[in-house]
Amino acid sequence: RHFPHLSPATIRNVMADLEEMGYLAQPHTSAGRIPTDKAYRFYVDSFPPPSPGGKPGGAALPTRRSGIDGFMERTSSHLSTVTRLTGLLLAPPLAQTVIARVDLMPLEEDRALAVVATDAGWITVREIVLDPPLAAEEARNIGRELTRRFRDRSVEEIVAMESAPTDPLDALHTRARGVTEQIVSMLRGRTLYVSGAINILDQPEFWDIEQMRALLRTFEQKERLADLMTSLSGDAGVRVTIGEENPVDAMRECTLITSTYLYRDQVLGILGVVGPRRLPYPEVMSIVNETARQVTEALSRVRQDLYLPS
Repeated sequence: RHFPHLSPATIRNVMADLEEMGYLAQPHTSAGRIPTDKAYRFYVDSFPPPSPGGKPGGAALPTRRSGIDGFMERTSSHLSTVTRLTGLLLAPPLAQTVIARVDLMPLEEDRALAVVATDAGWITVREIVLDPPLAAEEARNIGRELTRRFRDRSVEEIVAMESAPTDPLDALHTRARGVTEQIVSMLRGRTLYVSGAINILDQPEFWDIEQMRALLRTFEQKERLADLMTSLSGDAGVRVTIGEENPVDAMRECTLITSTYLYRDQVLGILGVVGPRRLPYPEVMSIVNETARQVTEALSRVRQDLYLPS
């Protein structure tokens, strides 16, 4: 017993007071009382903010030579592994990135992998549709032509260039307008890395089939999640969004713990974890804070100038 000097009647009265104040709730008549979002918010707000120089939370990020996108993907996976929750990382927008190379890797006559590399080491890969179908060598030639056209230009410039009226005599637009449009769409988009969505299955709060299905569907709707993460990235530091504070309906039973990562003292992106409201908050907040610090430190060592959000 935690309070041996208190009588059962006193404890019942305290519990009743907490329920009346909105800190406890009884889901149904036969259930015990559980903390409300208001209680979790009071609990979280009582912590001092994680200190940048404090004790690191979790293990160090795995290091391996690869492009920045590989590093970001491993970071999301690291968050998931260390916390046993679902890890999220929203990459920065590409608007001011300078393109170094475009490759088309044929899969079939009507499909190819588009690989776009930036001068800062960021590589984006996406399957695209070839309409009309193209022979393998022709697809590779179009990739080489796009490299000549886009190399040393920022994404912002490329989007403006491709939005302008086209020259009817431009052979590339005649042969590959659809390919170009899909690649420009890639460059304009945002990349959200999601790792460990299956960890939700380990949480008893999500054993209800319909609730679990709705949450997993939300993880698949990356544009919606990217919007949510973007809305939380306005301020530097750790942020905790609890239950009903989440604007996404399917996440009203979740807690989202996020932190921004920086480049040259400017917010570049945001990372975090999703889990149930019942969490070891100090530990998870420390892990998220330390991971963001390590990402910021790693980005500071990139030799080329990185792009900043437009």
